[in-house]
Amino acid sequence: MKKVVFLILSFVLLSVSFVYAQKAEMDPEAAKLYNSGNKMLKSGNYEGAIEDYSKALEISKDYRIFYQQGIAYKKLRKFDKALESFHACLEANPDFHIVYNSLGTTYYAQGDYLKAIEYFKKFEESVKKKKLKNRARKYISLAYTKLGDKELKNKNYKKGIEYLTEAVKYYNYDAAYLKLADAYIEMGEYQKALEAADNAIKYRSKKSKVPKGAPYFYKGLAYKGLKDKANAKENFVIAAKDKLYRDRSKHELKYMN
Repeated sequence: MKKVVFLILSFVLLSVSFVYAQKAEMDPEAAKLYNSGNKMLKSGNYEGAIEDYSKALEISKDYRIFYQQGIAYKKLRKFDKALESFHACLEANPDFHIVYNSLGTTYYAQGDYLKAIEYFKKFEESVKKKKLKNRARKYISLAYTKLGDKELKNKNYKKGIEYLTEAVKYYNYDAAYLKLADAYIEMGEYQKALEAADNAIKYRSKKSKVPKGAPYFYKGLAYKGLKDKANAKENFVIAAKDKLYRDRSKHELKYMN
């Protein structure tokens, strides 16, 4: 799952990756190496691209060369090296805001979600286009959801709920709502669990990885906690139609009769 999410987050927001340097803007020799590196990057020869970018950087510490070098390292999943290049890019040109997104996605890939959030927030603040702001907010939500999930696995429900609540402030992510429902049930806050499960249903996208029966199962548990047997049964019956929740739902139904 982590790999899939990382691939989504690797979306290059601008076509900067393959913009060729103009000699008037960059040292001519550095520009030749930069352009050669871009060709190799586009063809999938990431090692060759890094070699050319490194040679170009010996001539010119241009922010674009650092950025492209970071992209190449990232393609090779050499995330520490990618971060070095992206930070050097930012130091060379603090106004090159796209690098905030690249830093965010790289920290996310490393599992450093707090750092990822820091840079996704900077990216959101720095861009003007609504589409890019919304994309940044989605990434922030994904990172908060990861943090919340980690806390729930460690049974730190209060902290997990804090992170997940932040997640849904930024983006109506059905997986975050589902995890909130789970956490609230563990805390005995059944009405809040119902609300979270309803939101997981409401905001479920066509591409969602959340099983369709999951929110209904948690609604069943919440109604069970509220001693509402009829509604609990109704939701467990719906959840049982999902093969991933069939056995658990039937188990609950069996002991409610």
